[in-house]
Amino acid sequence: MLKVSGLSLGYGATTVVEDFNIELGDSEVLTLVGPTGCGKTTILHALAGLVPIDSGEISLNSWHADANNLVPPEKRNVGMVFQDFALFPHLTVEENVSFKLSDPARASHWLDLLGMSDFRHKKPSTLSGGQKQRVALARTLAHQPALVLLDEPLSNLDAALKDSLRWEIKTALKTAGVAAIWVTHDQEEALSVGDRIGVLQDGKLIQLADPETCFSRPVNHFVAGFLGDASYIRGMLTNGAVKTEIGEISAVVAEGVQGEVDLMLRPDDMRLLLDSEASNGEILWARYEGATWLYGVALANGDSVQVRTSHEQKIESGQKVLLQLTSTHPLVAFGRD
Repeated sequence: MLKVSGLSLGYGATTVVEDFNIELGDSEVLTLVGPTGCGKTTILHALAGLVPIDSGEISLNSWHADANNLVPPEKRNVGMVFQDFALFPHLTVEENVSFKLSDPARASHWLDLLGMSDFRHKKPSTLSGGQKQRVALARTLAHQPALVLLDEPLSNLDAALKDSLRWEIKTALKTAGVAAIWVTHDQEEALSVGDRIGVLQDGKLIQLADPETCFSRPVNHFVAGFLGDASYIRGMLTNGAVKTEIGEISAVVAEGVQGEVDLMLRPDDMRLLLDSEASNGEILWARYEGATWLYGVALANGDSVQVRTSHEQKIESGQKVLLQLTSTHPLVAFGRD
Protein backbone atom coordinates (compact mmCIF):
# COMPACT_ATOMS: atom_id res chain seq x y z
CA MET A 1 0.00 0.00 0.00
CA LEU A 2 1.20 3.50 -0.86
CA LYS A 3 0.94 6.11 1.89
CA VAL A 4 1.85 9.77 1.40
CA SER A 5 1.69 12.04 4.44
CA GLY A 6 2.18 15.82 4.54
CA LEU A 7 4.20 15.88 1.32
CA SER A 8 5.51 19.32 0.36
CA LEU A 9 7.74 19.99 -2.64
CA GLY A 10 9.32 23.06 -4.14
CA TYR A 11 11.99 24.51 -6.34
CA GLY A 12 14.09 27.00 -4.43
CA ALA A 13 11.82 29.41 -2.59
CA THR A 14 8.78 28.42 -4.68
CA THR A 15 6.40 25.86 -3.15
CA VAL A 16 4.88 23.63 -5.83
CA VAL A 17 3.05 21.04 -3.72
CA GLU A 18 1.79 21.69 -0.19
CA ASP A 19 0.67 19.12 2.41
CA PHE A 20 -0.32 16.37 -0.03
CA ASN A 21 -1.88 13.30 1.63
CA ILE A 22 -3.14 10.07 0.05
CA GLU A 23 -3.40 6.34 0.74
CA LEU A 24 -3.64 4.03 -2.25
CA GLY A 25 -4.83 0.41 -2.23
CA ASP A 26 -2.83 -2.37 -3.88
CA SER A 27 -4.85 -2.42 -7.12
CA GLU A 28 -6.43 1.04 -7.02
CA VAL A 29 -6.17 3.53 -9.87
CA LEU A 30 -6.08 7.16 -8.76
CA THR A 31 -6.33 9.92 -11.33
CA LEU A 32 -4.81 13.31 -10.52
CA VAL A 33 -6.23 16.30 -12.37
CA GLY A 34 -5.72 20.01 -12.27
CA PRO A 35 -4.62 22.93 -14.44
CA THR A 36 -1.12 23.27 -15.84
CA GLY A 37 1.40 24.07 -13.11
CA CYS A 38 -0.68 22.72 -10.21
CA GLY A 39 1.97 20.14 -9.20
CA LYS A 40 0.68 16.91 -10.78
CA THR A 41 3.90 15.84 -12.49
CA THR A 42 6.04 17.04 -9.58
CA ILE A 43 4.15 14.65 -7.30
CA LEU A 44 4.88 11.76 -9.68
CA HIS A 45 8.57 12.69 -9.77
CA ALA A 46 8.71 12.74 -5.97
CA LEU A 47 7.08 9.32 -5.76
CA ALA A 48 9.59 7.97 -8.27
CA GLY A 49 12.52 9.50 -6.38
CA LEU A 50 13.42 11.98 -9.12
CA VAL A 51 13.01 15.12 -6.99
CA PRO A 52 13.85 15.61 -3.29
CA ILE A 53 11.22 15.93 -0.56
CA ASP A 54 11.06 19.21 1.37
CA SER A 55 8.85 17.75 4.10
CA GLY A 56 6.49 14.84 4.63
CA GLU A 57 6.81 11.10 4.08
CA ILE A 58 6.30 8.51 1.34
CA SER A 59 5.94 4.80 2.16
CA LEU A 60 5.46 1.87 -0.22
CA ASN A 61 5.64 -1.67 1.09
CA SER A 62 9.24 -2.13 2.32
CA TRP A 63 10.65 1.37 1.83
CA HIS A 64 10.11 4.73 3.48
CA ALA A 65 11.37 8.10 2.25
CA ASP A 66 11.42 11.56 3.78
CA ALA A 67 13.60 14.67 3.64
CA ASN A 68 16.36 12.93 5.60
CA ASN A 69 16.04 9.49 4.06
CA LEU A 70 16.40 9.54 0.28
CA VAL A 71 15.53 6.23 -1.37
CA PRO A 72 17.01 6.10 -4.91
CA PRO A 73 14.65 5.42 -7.84
CA GLU A 74 16.08 1.98 -8.54
CA LYS A 75 15.24 0.85 -4.98
CA ARG A 76 11.57 1.89 -5.06
CA ASN A 77 10.04 -0.72 -7.40
CA VAL A 78 8.06 2.04 -9.12
CA GLY A 79 7.36 2.00 -12.87
CA MET A 80 6.69 5.06 -15.01
CA VAL A 81 4.78 5.45 -18.28
CA PHE A 82 5.54 8.74 -20.04
CA GLN A 83 3.58 10.73 -22.61
CA ASP A 84 6.53 10.55 -25.06
CA PHE A 85 6.82 6.73 -24.66
CA ALA A 86 10.59 6.84 -23.82
CA LEU A 87 11.41 3.74 -25.90
CA PHE A 88 14.93 2.87 -27.03
CA PRO A 89 14.88 3.56 -30.80
CA HIS A 90 17.70 1.10 -31.61
CA LEU A 91 15.99 -1.85 -29.85
CA THR A 92 13.10 -3.97 -31.10
CA VAL A 93 9.76 -4.06 -29.31
CA GLU A 94 10.72 -7.29 -27.57
CA GLU A 95 14.14 -5.95 -26.59
CA ASN A 96 12.55 -2.79 -25.17
CA VAL A 97 10.15 -4.77 -23.01
CA SER A 98 12.84 -7.27 -21.96
CA PHE A 99 15.44 -4.63 -21.09
CA LYS A 100 17.09 -5.59 -17.77
CA LEU A 101 14.43 -8.26 -17.25
CA SER A 102 15.48 -11.49 -15.54
CA ASP A 103 12.60 -13.55 -16.98
CA PRO A 104 11.93 -12.89 -20.71
CA ALA A 105 8.69 -14.88 -20.45
CA ARG A 106 7.12 -11.92 -18.65
CA ALA A 107 7.83 -9.76 -21.70
CA SER A 108 6.00 -12.21 -23.96
CA HIS A 109 3.09 -12.34 -21.52
CA TRP A 110 2.47 -8.61 -21.62
CA LEU A 111 3.12 -8.27 -25.34
CA ASP A 112 0.46 -10.95 -25.91
CA LEU A 113 -1.98 -9.37 -23.46
CA LEU A 114 -1.62 -5.92 -25.01
CA GLY A 115 -1.89 -7.20 -28.57
CA MET A 116 1.71 -6.47 -29.56
CA SER A 117 3.12 -9.99 -30.04
CA ASP A 118 3.05 -9.65 -33.84
CA PHE A 119 5.26 -6.57 -33.58
CA ARG A 120 7.94 -8.01 -31.27
CA HIS A 121 10.68 -7.74 -33.93
CA LYS A 122 9.73 -4.22 -35.09
CA LYS A 123 11.59 -1.04 -34.17
CA PRO A 124 9.65 1.77 -32.40
CA SER A 125 9.95 4.05 -35.44
CA THR A 126 7.63 1.73 -37.39
CA LEU A 127 4.86 1.82 -34.79
CA SER A 128 1.88 4.10 -34.35
CA GLY A 129 1.50 6.24 -31.23
CA GLY A 130 -0.97 3.81 -29.67
CA GLN A 131 1.31 0.85 -30.36
CA LYS A 132 4.27 2.67 -28.81
CA GLN A 133 2.25 3.36 -25.66
CA ARG A 134 1.25 -0.31 -25.42
CA VAL A 135 4.93 -1.27 -25.63
CA ALA A 136 5.83 1.26 -22.95
CA LEU A 137 3.12 -0.13 -20.67
CA ALA A 138 4.19 -3.73 -21.37
CA ARG A 139 7.77 -2.82 -20.44
CA THR A 140 6.62 -1.26 -17.17
CA LEU A 141 4.32 -4.12 -16.13
CA ALA A 142 6.81 -6.83 -17.11
CA HIS A 143 9.10 -5.59 -14.35
CA GLN A 144 6.35 -6.24 -11.78
CA PRO A 145 6.32 -2.84 -10.07
CA ALA A 146 4.45 -2.22 -6.82
CA LEU A 147 3.26 1.13 -8.19
CA VAL A 148 2.81 2.49 -11.71
CA LEU A 149 2.96 6.23 -12.41
CA LEU A 150 1.42 7.42 -15.68
CA ASP A 151 2.21 10.98 -16.75
CA GLU A 152 -0.33 12.12 -19.37
CA PRO A 153 -0.05 8.73 -21.14
CA LEU A 154 -2.59 9.57 -23.84
CA SER A 155 -1.84 13.23 -24.52
CA ASN A 156 0.12 12.55 -27.73
CA LEU A 157 -2.61 10.39 -29.27
CA ASP A 158 -5.58 11.35 -31.42
CA ALA A 159 -9.02 11.58 -29.82
CA ALA A 160 -10.45 8.39 -31.36
CA LEU A 161 -7.51 6.29 -30.11
CA LYS A 162 -7.63 7.80 -26.62
CA ASP A 163 -11.11 6.41 -25.98
CA SER A 164 -10.14 2.79 -26.64
CA LEU A 165 -6.59 2.86 -25.26
CA ARG A 166 -7.61 4.29 -21.89
CA TRP A 167 -9.66 1.14 -21.26
CA GLU A 168 -6.86 -1.14 -22.48
CA ILE A 169 -4.45 0.49 -20.06
CA LYS A 170 -6.84 0.33 -17.12
CA THR A 171 -7.66 -3.32 -17.86
CA ALA A 172 -3.95 -4.15 -17.97
CA LEU A 173 -3.36 -2.40 -14.64
CA LYS A 174 -6.24 -4.29 -13.04
CA THR A 175 -5.01 -7.59 -14.52
CA ALA A 176 -1.58 -6.94 -13.04
CA GLY A 177 -3.19 -6.06 -9.70
CA VAL A 178 -0.92 -3.05 -9.36
CA ALA A 179 -1.68 0.35 -7.84
CA ALA A 180 -1.42 3.30 -10.21
CA ILE A 181 -1.48 7.08 -10.21
CA TRP A 182 -2.57 8.48 -13.56
CA VAL A 183 -1.96 12.18 -14.20
CA THR A 184 -4.12 13.84 -16.83
CA HIS A 185 -5.57 17.22 -17.75
CA ASP A 186 -8.48 15.52 -19.55
CA GLN A 187 -11.54 15.59 -17.28
CA GLU A 188 -13.40 12.87 -19.18
CA GLU A 189 -10.36 10.60 -19.01
CA ALA A 190 -10.00 11.18 -15.28
CA LEU A 191 -13.67 10.47 -14.57
CA SER A 192 -13.74 7.30 -16.63
CA VAL A 193 -10.54 5.52 -15.54
CA GLY A 194 -10.04 6.54 -11.92
CA ASP A 195 -11.36 4.52 -8.99
CA ARG A 196 -10.86 7.82 -7.20
CA ILE A 197 -9.99 11.32 -8.40
CA GLY A 198 -7.72 13.84 -6.74
CA VAL A 199 -8.30 17.44 -7.87
CA LEU A 200 -5.34 19.79 -7.43
CA GLN A 201 -5.30 23.58 -7.38
CA ASP A 202 -2.15 25.62 -6.79
CA GLY A 203 -0.33 22.62 -5.34
CA LYS A 204 -3.08 21.69 -2.88
CA LEU A 205 -5.37 18.66 -2.97
CA ILE A 206 -8.83 20.24 -3.02
CA GLN A 207 -10.98 17.11 -3.24
CA LEU A 208 -10.29 13.37 -3.14
CA ALA A 209 -13.24 11.05 -3.76
CA ASP A 210 -14.81 8.65 -6.22
CA PRO A 211 -15.57 10.13 -9.67
CA GLU A 212 -19.34 10.36 -9.15
CA THR A 213 -18.94 12.28 -5.89
CA CYS A 214 -16.41 14.70 -7.35
CA PHE A 215 -18.65 15.36 -10.35
CA SER A 216 -22.05 15.56 -8.67
CA ARG A 217 -20.96 16.93 -5.29
CA PRO A 218 -17.87 19.09 -5.85
CA VAL A 219 -16.56 20.91 -2.79
CA ASN A 220 -16.29 24.29 -4.49
CA HIS A 221 -16.77 26.23 -7.73
CA PHE A 222 -13.28 25.36 -8.96
CA VAL A 223 -13.79 21.60 -8.78
CA ALA A 224 -17.27 21.93 -10.29
CA GLY A 225 -15.98 23.85 -13.30
CA PHE A 226 -12.84 21.80 -13.80
CA LEU A 227 -14.64 18.46 -14.03
CA GLY A 228 -17.27 19.57 -16.55
CA ASP A 229 -19.64 22.30 -17.64
CA ALA A 230 -21.26 23.95 -14.65
CA SER A 231 -23.88 26.70 -14.52
CA TYR A 232 -25.24 28.53 -11.47
CA ILE A 233 -28.57 30.08 -10.71
CA ARG A 234 -29.29 32.25 -7.70
CA GLY A 235 -31.79 31.17 -5.12
CA MET A 236 -32.85 31.32 -1.48
CA LEU A 237 -32.13 28.29 0.69
CA THR A 238 -34.95 27.27 3.02
CA ASN A 239 -35.24 23.91 4.81
CA GLY A 240 -32.97 22.04 2.40
CA ALA A 241 -34.50 23.43 -0.78
CA VAL A 242 -33.61 26.38 -2.99
CA LYS A 243 -36.27 28.64 -4.48
CA THR A 244 -35.12 29.59 -7.99
CA GLU A 245 -36.36 31.01 -11.28
CA ILE A 246 -37.16 27.47 -12.44
CA GLY A 247 -38.85 26.27 -9.26
CA GLU A 248 -37.98 24.91 -5.83
CA ILE A 249 -35.10 22.42 -5.97
CA SER A 250 -33.74 20.05 -3.29
CA ALA A 251 -30.15 20.90 -2.46
CA VAL A 252 -27.03 19.68 -0.67
CA VAL A 253 -25.07 22.41 1.09
CA ALA A 254 -21.98 22.66 3.25
CA GLU A 255 -22.43 23.06 6.97
CA GLY A 256 -23.23 26.64 7.93
CA VAL A 257 -24.44 27.72 4.48
CA GLN A 258 -27.74 29.58 4.56
CA GLY A 259 -29.66 32.38 2.88
CA GLU A 260 -28.85 33.25 -0.73
CA VAL A 261 -26.91 30.54 -2.57
CA ASP A 262 -25.60 29.57 -6.01
CA LEU A 263 -27.21 26.32 -7.17
CA MET A 264 -25.01 24.27 -9.51
CA LEU A 265 -26.59 22.79 -12.62
CA ARG A 266 -24.96 20.45 -15.15
CA PRO A 267 -26.18 20.66 -18.78
CA ASP A 268 -27.79 17.23 -18.44
CA ASP A 269 -29.81 18.23 -15.36
CA MET A 270 -32.39 20.08 -17.48
CA ARG A 271 -34.53 19.91 -20.59
CA LEU A 272 -35.95 22.52 -22.95
CA LEU A 273 -39.53 22.75 -24.18
CA LEU A 274 -40.73 25.09 -26.90
CA ASP A 275 -43.46 26.89 -24.99
CA SER A 276 -43.59 30.63 -25.61
CA GLU A 277 -46.57 31.22 -23.31
CA ALA A 278 -45.10 29.49 -20.23
CA SER A 279 -41.47 30.24 -21.08
CA ASN A 280 -38.91 31.11 -18.43
CA GLY A 281 -35.87 31.41 -20.68
CA GLU A 282 -34.53 32.50 -24.05
CA ILE A 283 -31.91 30.80 -26.25
CA LEU A 284 -28.72 32.87 -26.34
CA TRP A 285 -26.61 30.58 -28.50
CA ALA A 286 -26.51 27.03 -29.88
CA ARG A 287 -23.52 24.72 -30.46
CA TYR A 288 -23.80 21.54 -32.47
CA GLU A 289 -21.78 18.67 -30.92
CA GLY A 290 -22.73 15.80 -33.21
CA ALA A 291 -24.76 13.56 -30.93
CA THR A 292 -26.09 16.54 -28.98
CA TRP A 293 -26.80 20.27 -29.01
CA LEU A 294 -25.47 22.54 -26.28
CA TYR A 295 -27.54 25.67 -25.63
CA GLY A 296 -26.96 28.81 -23.64
CA VAL A 297 -30.22 29.91 -22.02
CA ALA A 298 -30.90 33.28 -20.39
CA LEU A 299 -33.29 33.52 -17.45
CA ALA A 300 -35.39 36.54 -16.52
CA ASN A 301 -33.27 37.39 -13.45
CA GLY A 302 -30.12 37.72 -15.57
CA ASP A 303 -28.68 34.26 -14.82
CA SER A 304 -27.75 31.99 -17.71
CA VAL A 305 -27.34 28.22 -17.88
CA GLN A 306 -26.09 25.63 -20.35
CA VAL A 307 -28.45 22.84 -21.40
CA ARG A 308 -27.58 19.76 -23.47
CA THR A 309 -30.27 18.12 -25.62
CA SER A 310 -30.57 15.43 -28.27
CA HIS A 311 -29.16 16.22 -31.70
CA GLU A 312 -32.75 16.01 -32.96
CA GLN A 313 -33.86 19.04 -30.93
CA LYS A 314 -32.66 22.06 -32.86
CA ILE A 315 -33.70 25.46 -31.45
CA GLU A 316 -32.78 28.80 -32.94
CA SER A 317 -31.20 31.67 -31.02
CA GLY A 318 -33.79 34.11 -29.69
CA GLN A 319 -36.55 31.51 -29.25
CA LYS A 320 -38.48 31.43 -25.98
CA VAL A 321 -38.25 28.13 -24.10
CA LEU A 322 -39.49 26.49 -20.94
CA LEU A 323 -36.58 25.26 -18.87
CA GLN A 324 -37.42 22.28 -16.66
CA LEU A 325 -35.32 20.33 -14.18
CA THR A 326 -35.05 16.61 -15.00
CA SER A 327 -32.51 15.54 -12.39
CA THR A 328 -34.07 13.70 -9.45
CA HIS A 329 -31.15 13.89 -7.02
CA PRO A 330 -30.45 16.91 -4.77
CA LEU A 331 -28.17 19.46 -6.42
CA VAL A 332 -25.17 21.16 -4.82
CA ALA A 333 -25.55 24.72 -3.59
CA PHE A 334 -22.67 26.98 -2.60
CA GLY A 335 -22.85 29.98 -0.32
CA ARG A 336 -22.58 33.31 -2.14
CA ASP A 337 -19.42 35.31 -1.43
